[in-house]
Amino acid sequence: MLSIVSKSHDAYFNLATEEYILKHKQANCFYLYVNAPSIIVGKHQNTLSEINYDFVKENDIKVVRRMTGGGTVFHDLGNLNFCFIMNTGDERTDNFETYTRPVLQVLRELGLDARLEGRNDLILDGKKFSGNAKLIWQEKVLQHGTILFKSRMTDLSQALKANPLKFDDKAVKSVASRVTNISEHLPKPMEMEEFITRIRNHVHSLYPQAQDYEFTGDETAFIHNLVRKKYGTWDWNFGTSPAYNFCKAIRTAAGTVEFFLQVEKGVIKCIKIYGDFFPTYDPAELETELTGLQHKEDVILARLFSLDLTRWFNGVSAPELLEGLF
Repeated sequence: MLSIVSKSHDAYFNLATEEYILKHKQANCFYLYVNAPSIIVGKHQNTLSEINYDFVKENDIKVVRRMTGGGTVFHDLGNLNFCFIMNTGDERTDNFETYTRPVLQVLRELGLDARLEGRNDLILDGKKFSGNAKLIWQEKVLQHGTILFKSRMTDLSQALKANPLKFDDKAVKSVASRVTNISEHLPKPMEMEEFITRIRNHVHSLYPQAQDYEFTGDETAFIHNLVRKKYGTWDWNFGTSPAYNFCKAIRTAAGTVEFFLQVEKGVIKCIKIYGDFFPTYDPAELETELTGLQHKEDVILARLFSLDLTRWFNGVSAPELLEGLF
């Protein structure tokens, strides 16, 4: 088994690394990483409906779609992520017990009554501190999970506080849970570095063949290229969202403006604009201008700047109008 502790806090890089290991390394692997503030979205979710878009933008939080299903989670420097990528042969199972057991064993050694409840959540004193997800690829399994160690709960709450009234879709939804940090339950204080070492050492005791491993320069370059082509792109993180309808109303100097969008594969297929404003020209002209654009802030803003908005809205700027589209 290869044992890797990431030196990067870049969520794009660490999620790309999981895919690289799964698809390009033959050996079993245990991977630990900590991400700077970021939101990790399940493969089958509508990204925009899972996040507080304004908070994410204001705080420059990365949004990354992962390979596995399940709900959206918030990562920061107080959250440890663990990943087992193992050769399974003919084994096919939805059981999360095998690869969450090492984490539970470490916590019990620290005096905490942590346990697996439901299908894939780790619980402490009735509160969730770890969510887990998995996938099968060829004859390998990837199972990864979060461990809330000393995460900023206020940021977690704000980042995932999406407005459900804006969206109508059939994407997989995240389920809100009561959550807790492990650090709040420890009998004596512990730093993240020590906790990482304990997890790593315990896994090594369970898999005596485990060897510490660092990626070669070529491997690192391959992962960075995967970030450029996939994990760092709008197409993967937002554009692959399931079809959805979006609606939002804003108040402007010209009056109330309401936007209704139908979006498929990240592209605006239909848009309707309503309100109590007094346009000089038919808003259908503006609807035509926006139809076919990616539902992406910089793309739409560039189009709005290219138009004479006074044809429809007196005294309303492109950035103001953009607020109604996200």
